Amino acid sequence: MLPSLEDLLDSARVVALPMHTRFRGVDTREALLFEGPQGWAEFSPFVEYEDAEAATWLAAAIDFAWHEQPAPLRERIPVNATVPGVDAERVAEVLARFPGCRTAKVKVAEPGQSLADDIARVRAVREVMGPEGRIRIDANGFWNVDEAEHAVHALGEYDLEYVEQPCATVPELADLRRRVKYMGIPVAADESVRKSADPLAVARAGAADLLVIKAQPLGGVTHALQIVTAAGLPAIVSSALDTAIGLSQGAALAAALPTLDFDCGLGTASLFLDDVADLRPADGSIPVGRVTPDAAALTRLAASDERREWWTARLARCHYELAAAAH
Repeated sequence: MLPSLEDLLDSARVVALPMHTRFRGVDTREALLFEGPQGWAEFSPFVEYEDAEAATWLAAAIDFAWHEQPAPLRERIPVNATVPGVDAERVAEVLARFPGCRTAKVKVAEPGQSLADDIARVRAVREVMGPEGRIRIDANGFWNVDEAEHAVHALGEYDLEYVEQPCATVPELADLRRRVKYMGIPVAADESVRKSADPLAVARAGAADLLVIKAQPLGGVTHALQIVTAAGLPAIVSSALDTAIGLSQGAALAAALPTLDFDCGLGTASLFLDDVADLRPADGSIPVGRVTPDAAALTRLAASDERREWWTARLARCHYELAAAAH
C-alpha cells in the first residue's frame, strides 16, 4: 500500500549539506527526509535525474520508512575512504577524515583532468596508506575501452583492488574485462547496474567480476538483495552521496548480504562539513541501525524556501509516478 502524499509531506524536511570538496559536480548535497512508521528515510535522487528514474528512489525511501527490513547478519560495516578528484597534495588531508579505513576508493577520469593527474593522486594514496592499504579506482564510465586499458596498465603498479565502471556500456566493460583479465585486476559495475533498465545485463554478458549496489537507486534493500542473488556475483554496497539517513539504509543492505568480502562505500559522511546526524567512520566502520536526525541539525541545514518548494514538487511528481504504476 502506497502511503498518501500528505503522509509523506507531513514530516518532510529538505536539507542542504555543505561539502569539504566538490564531489560529483556538487558543493552542496540536497535531500528530502521524511518519517514513517519504521523511522526516517531519505529521498535524494540527483537533481538532473528525470522523474521516472527518481521515482525508484522514492520507492526505496517509502520501503525503508514504512516496512521492516531484512534481518541484519552483522552489527558493523567496514567502509572505505573516498578520495575525490583532488590534487595529489591534498590526498593526506582527505584520508585523515576516514580514521581506521584500510581501503580507499579514488576518483579518476574526472572531466578536465588528465591521466597524469590520476596517476599522481593514486600514487599519493599508496604513499599515505602504505603497502597494506587497498586501492580501488572509479572512473564513472568516462573512459572508452582503449583509454581504460591504457589507464589500467598505467595504474596497475599501485596494486589495484579493482576498477569500478571504467567504461559506460556493458559491451565496453566486457571488452575491457577480456583485455585486462591477465593482469588480475577485477572489473566492478556500478552505473551499469543502477541506471540500467535491466540490472542483470552486466552479469549475463560476463562484463563484470563484482557489482556495486546502492539502496536508493535500486528501489530499496529487498530489491537490491534480489538483484545480487540473481546476478550471482560478489557485491559492494555504496552510497549515493547520502545523508546519515540514507547511509543507514545502505548499512541495512550491507548487513543483510549473505557474504560481505569487500569494504563498502558507506563512509561518505566524511565528505560533508555537516550532516543531520553523525555516521562518520570510526575504526574503519559504521554501525548498523536506524538513524534519527538531530532536530537542531534539521534547522541548521534547512534548504532555502525555493529549494524546499522544488523538492516537494518533485516528491509529488514521483509519488504520482508510483501511484500510476500501481494501477
